[in-house]
Amino acid sequence: MRFVEADLLGVYVAPISMMMLIAWLVVIVLRRVAVRLGVLQYVWHPALFVFSVYIIVLSSIVLLVGASGIAG
Repeated sequence: MRFVEADLLGVYVAPISMMMLIAWLVVIVLRRVAVRLGVLQYVWHPALFVFSVYIIVLSSIVLLVGASGIAG
């Protein structure tokens, strides 16, 4: 497992920052689905719940990329 920087228009970007952006986009979609279904009204602290989902999604992405060897 080796993570290498990506070159975006001449700027080297750490792989975790790209994974964080992807996880954030996934959580935006999941949050909109949760709001539409009314799930967030049943949790104690909606912001904490969304943050926890973000951490779970980010961890899953890191583990999948690390196990598959896509990052380098």
